Amino acid sequence: MTDKKTGMRKGLTRYGDEGFSLYVRKAFIKAMGYTDDALLRPIVGIADTYSGYNACHATVPDIIEAVKRGVMLAGGLPVTFPTISLHESFAFPTSMFLRNLMSMDAEEMIRAQPMDSVVLVGGCDKTIPALLMGAASAGVPAIVEVTGPMLTGTHHGERVGACTDCRRFWAKFRAGEIDAAEVEELTNELVPTAGTCGVMGTASTMALMTEAMGMMLPGGAAIPATYADRPRHAELTGRRAVEMANDGSPAPAEIMTPAAFRNALRVLHAIGGSTNGIVHAAAMAGRLGITIDLDEFDNLGRDVPVLVDLKPSGQYYMEDLHRAGGLAPILRELAPLLELDAPTIGGQSLGDVISALPKAYPQQVVRTKDNPLFAGGGIAVLRGNLCPDGAVIKQSAASSELLVHEGRAVVFQSLADLAARIDSPDLDVTADDILVLQNSGPLGAPGMPESGYLPLPKKLAEQGVKDMVRISDARMSGTAFGTIVLHVAPEAAAGGPLALVRNGDRIRLDVPARQLELLISDEDLEARKAAWTPPPAHEGADRGYLKLFLDEVTQAPDGADFGFLKKT
Repeated sequence: MTDKKTGMRKGLTRYGDEGFSLYVRKAFIKAMGYTDDALLRPIVGIADTYSGYNACHATVPDIIEAVKRGVMLAGGLPVTFPTISLHESFAFPTSMFLRNLMSMDAEEMIRAQPMDSVVLVGGCDKTIPALLMGAASAGVPAIVEVTGPMLTGTHHGERVGACTDCRRFWAKFRAGEIDAAEVEELTNELVPTAGTCGVMGTASTMALMTEAMGMMLPGGAAIPATYADRPRHAELTGRRAVEMANDGSPAPAEIMTPAAFRNALRVLHAIGGSTNGIVHAAAMAGRLGITIDLDEFDNLGRDVPVLVDLKPSGQYYMEDLHRAGGLAPILRELAPLLELDAPTIGGQSLGDVISALPKAYPQQVVRTKDNPLFAGGGIAVLRGNLCPDGAVIKQSAASSELLVHEGRAVVFQSLADLAARIDSPDLDVTADDILVLQNSGPLGAPGMPESGYLPLPKKLAEQGVKDMVRISDARMSGTAFGTIVLHVAPEAAAGGPLALVRNGDRIRLDVPARQLELLISDEDLEARKAAWTPPPAHEGADRGYLKLFLDEVTQAPDGADFGFLKKT
């Protein structure tokens, strides 16, 4: 029987003398004011993602204090450590570019420092997947606590919240319906409190998927950031982390099973969640040697209607979902479709969690399967000669009249080209055309930014046009809406067919048939491919993290993770 090292004896620095390593470690940690008694306790690491640049994480210090309280009440020693913090609006060129770096930071800090379990505190979009990717690779027992969504504000008597309403008002500004002064006024009202976006954006999507996957204690996903329920839930998370530290389990791989991922993907459909959810799920699963199959995901959605009436697909906000019971009514409604024997971090099966849910009560936010917000799954997977490896569309947030559409391609070769020409009065474009953005994927942008929500040409917006079919190899914020095809794979910068589209080509989109076709002959497509040359190298691509990213990043169906980080 092996002597498994725990607490301060775990992962000793290699000086060649383990006794000396422990002696020096204790000497230095005592400078933090710890007693010998404290240092004998099981150690719970707490990943601290606070940053002055990150309003979504403004309450992280309070959450950490509550986690610490729970740890100490249960007899453990809480030790915080910093990690990279990502906010979507404060990361150049995009937070997705840095997600993998954050995951590597989390993995190595969990592995390098002595901790018997770890609480992962995050919120904004890429932080939860990054933390779970890193924890899955490190293999230390881990549990998630999210910051939670912001509350809503008001603008001229209208209820508003980031960031679906941000996009709606910006579209009004571009159409000339409101002026610059009102746009500036809105910056004081759209984000009235700390917390993640108050709609079904990526942050809320990942929180709900994480709870459905079993990596969060029940009830945690939807609690608003400023509610007293949030630190109470964090305290319980700290208590559970001590139990996990004492048991040495469960490791992430024991909870993040194929069945757990399928349950999370069913919830992704049911909540009308962000298209980013499928990319992050693929990345997290890949760290454990699990493959997320796009066609299987699409098939799951055919049985799972959109149940949650929340922006951008519906009308309510995350605080309304919390009042309606959070994930509980969603799980209760989906129970016949879920794999109920999947384990959860609390020690029960998902079926046991559902059986123990509070009694249902009348509410308007979560529909029944017999009265869904949208009959199909929230996201559809497309195939065709334009996307041989797949593409996705958030059909629940699209215009129904455009789900089957044929139009003329208006092509933008890059984000710079889009910025330079989209508002030109000379742009040859009509409302029936299809806007195509190339070279905005993992390699092309780089980092696969949320630029798939192409702005409508200004002259069309001023004419009252509200939506057009838009196609790209980029991503889209979960807060966005419209008939937008994303994650086209292979991407243009890798020589995928998207790179071969020319102005004036005809494209046909048929979401019910799951098809996306460039209407040219196979011979013409092959001739264009033979003549294609890759775009010029990005400035600075010969060194540093950018070089690592460009050398190793995978395509969207594989999660845009680094190939060498996947478990094979």
